[in-house]
Amino acid sequence: MDGQNLEVQELRQEHQKKAMSSLLLLIEHNHLIGFLKDFMLRKTKCTLFQTRKSKVKLQAVDSRSQPLANATISIKQINSAFSIGNAISPHILTNVGYQEWYNSSFKLTVFENEMKWWFTEPIQGKVDYHLADGMLQYVKNYSMLVRGHNIVWENKDQLPSWAKTLSPPVLSAAVERRFYSLVPRYQGQMMHWDVDNENIHFSYLESQLGENATAYFYKKAHDMDSNAILFLNEYGTIENPDDMVANPVNYLAKIQEIRSMGYNGPLGIGLQGHFDTPNIPYIRSALDILATADLPIWITELDVSSRPLQAEYLNDIMWELHAHPAVSGIIIWSPWQPQGCYKMCLTDNDFKNLPTGDVVDNFMRQLSHEGLIGTTNDNGYFETSLYHGDYEVIIKHPTTRDQSFTHSFNVAKSQKSSTLVKLSA
Repeated sequence: MDGQNLEVQELRQEHQKKAMSSLLLLIEHNHLIGFLKDFMLRKTKCTLFQTRKSKVKLQAVDSRSQPLANATISIKQINSAFSIGNAISPHILTNVGYQEWYNSSFKLTVFENEMKWWFTEPIQGKVDYHLADGMLQYVKNYSMLVRGHNIVWENKDQLPSWAKTLSPPVLSAAVERRFYSLVPRYQGQMMHWDVDNENIHFSYLESQLGENATAYFYKKAHDMDSNAILFLNEYGTIENPDDMVANPVNYLAKIQEIRSMGYNGPLGIGLQGHFDTPNIPYIRSALDILATADLPIWITELDVSSRPLQAEYLNDIMWELHAHPAVSGIIIWSPWQPQGCYKMCLTDNDFKNLPTGDVVDNFMRQLSHEGLIGTTNDNGYFETSLYHGDYEVIIKHPTTRDQSFTHSFNVAKSQKSSTLVKLSA
């Protein structure tokens, strides 16, 4: 065994020892407070103000800077600081109903399968990106952001069938071609890349190409697309307290391993979020541990499997994730297919909401303050609490020249107790 591999094994053993005590405490904590679900959900709502909202005081004044009393204030959110997206299928290219439903709701997306290696190169040497190209052009036409999913996958079952039996040298060359085929093609167009998918649960490529393969993959991707944030992407970490493989401590150990092997570029924590029955206290505890890495955390494939309380569970999960200050955004994994979705659909085939769709719509409506209207007091002030983001406000008053005027402003997290925005005619 060479010195580098020995160092890697020693590093893993050290992290495993540290993991056990931390993990036992986490599991004990999980079981002790599991019965406090209702209390935890109430606490979730209370923490939203600290993490996602700020007090805003708006003052409407006329052209002489005199307060406008009893002015009508209509507030509309233009962009949210917290990102919500949904995966798409190729049907987005041809189904008008799907297009109208999707475009009205989401500005952030990921392709279900169309960038995966097994999809783009089912026959060795015959690469086909026509669906990925078409889908990318479609979402760019609507100014949507895209996550790149994924470059390679450590699960042998998710490799192209022809790649599963390659010798290590030939496999290494095939992986190299995969990187050069995919990443430069979409360079500068992906906000994120899932580089080495599920590399905590699985390690087939590492076993064939060497234990430093993962760090090499991240360095290679960063060299090719330096503006994208490169993600790990795992399941079970927040979904399953019994997952001893990709638990939060082992997730952090994998990050440290990648760093120790020389990758120092941008890195993100991807949590798939394929839930059955959620354990809200465990989700919070797991996120607390992961947040110590001080890296962006994204929920990349959120769904809840079919069960009687599916919609209720989805609602609880989304609010819990949104309340945690370390979570930057959520991608829902509900790409529409006429034969049914992977685990969770938001609509039927006529694009009428299912209960899960109602949950998502209501969640997004609350984040956008849809329909927020108020009236200024005698001094022209109107006070409220707003989720962080960009806003447009329309002020109507009979004494102004055009009876209404419009302003834009931003609400960001601040140490101040409130932010004053002066709106002048």
